[in-house]
Amino acid sequence: MSVRSEERPLLGALLPERVHWAEEAGAVDGPGADDGPRPPWLFAEEEALMARATPGRRREFATARLCAHRALAGLGVAAAPLLRGRRGAPAWPAGTVGSITHCAGYRGAAVASATRFLGLGIDAEPHAPLPPGVREEVVFGPEEARLRELAARRPDIAWDRLLFSAKESVYKTWSGYGGAWLGFEEAEVAWRLDEPDSPQPPARARAGHPCPPAPDDRPRTPAPAPDDHRRPPARARAELPRASGRFRARLLVPVPAGHCPLPRVLPGRWLVRGGLLLTAVAVPRPVPLPPFPPHRTDPKEYRR
Repeated sequence: MSVRSEERPLLGALLPERVHWAEEAGAVDGPGADDGPRPPWLFAEEEALMARATPGRRREFATARLCAHRALAGLGVAAAPLLRGRRGAPAWPAGTVGSITHCAGYRGAAVASATRFLGLGIDAEPHAPLPPGVREEVVFGPEEARLRELAARRPDIAWDRLLFSAKESVYKTWSGYGGAWLGFEEAEVAWRLDEPDSPQPPARARAGHPCPPAPDDRPRTPAPAPDDHRRPPARARAELPRASGRFRARLLVPVPAGHCPLPRVLPGRWLVRGGLLLTAVAVPRPVPLPPFPPHRTDPKEYRR
């Protein structure tokens, strides 16, 4: 377990105890982060994967790989290059399952032993509604009615983006298990919202100030431009929505055959905090039941 964040751990609130994780949050996208030589934690083989990438993409890749190496170290895996596997996902070391995620202001990775988990998927997104035209590609069937019900309870939560993130975590779990392509319409998600299910009051109200600050008391920091996707400052994050809960994703396609098949319903957890939303799916490997002991007849029974 490893974290470098301005707030409490995020992945630690979503993942089971036997999953090792690491995250970087806050000032991971600051100016000047691209300067200097190759980061010492990045192997030359990994750096070669980003030879033609933009500076921002290289920075994103490097800090995400840092999280992955920390998580693997926590699992006791020797340091080695983490290269690309199927469809560009990380090729995790033999005997492990893992997932990696990155968005503006956040990087995270989670790994676990394949003897304990069948699959693992995490996803982080900025807490904002999906862009126009994307919602129709993500929401299907009864999910639309469920999102409307949830929006009536918590209108401050971007439920469509949360659904997108949940399906991304499901896809990463499915892909890591060995499944083929999984479309948004091939998994159906149902939600549970942890209490309290009312919008979080502003920080000043929670501290004993029932009224919002007067206009003259409000910070005079200019609002960011619409294309500025950096995380808000700490004071602003304290007043952003906070919520958590669970979800269940039902796979609508046949599960790949295997010695221990993936269940048709995958359990997940979600979290909204600090201008981010995160989802995670961790599928434990079933523990085989011990065989029944053979029936033994007491020799004394033969003498009766």
